[in-house]
Amino acid sequence: MREAAFIKVTPLSQKESISYDDVKEILQYYQEITHKTGEQLSWEYDQNAFPYEIMEITSSEGTYLHLKSHEDPHYHSIFIDIPNTPADTLPDTLRISLAASSTTADKGKANELCKFIAKKWEAELQLFNNRVMYFCKRK
Repeated sequence: MREAAFIKVTPLSQKESISYDDVKEILQYYQEITHKTGEQLSWEYDQNAFPYEIMEITSSEGTYLHLKSHEDPHYHSIFIDIPNTPADTLPDTLRISLAASSTTADKGKANELCKFIAKKWEAELQLFNNRVMYFCKRK
């Protein structure tokens, strides 16, 4: 059984639409700031804060990002994709999914990444437990 969280950009968000380049850019930014934190602490914090390798996979089902743990046995994988939208609209939703083989550590890290991305983009976040967090400006 796969669990999923959704990040949706709204008209009041910083982004109007979402692309895979946007996602890779914000994940790269996350890695950079955790690396800087590690330097300040004299500790390899970036390996613990983001224990994944980012792989872009294109298959018959579409394109998605696979965050695969490279060394840490507590982590396995997280999948990120942009669900299909009608041709006349821009993609506005990002789905973060956990595979059946994902661990509770993956779920915790996915929650952390979801909150980070939603906060930076000032977006609406539907967590894995279906609760909604609003980081967007509201009227």
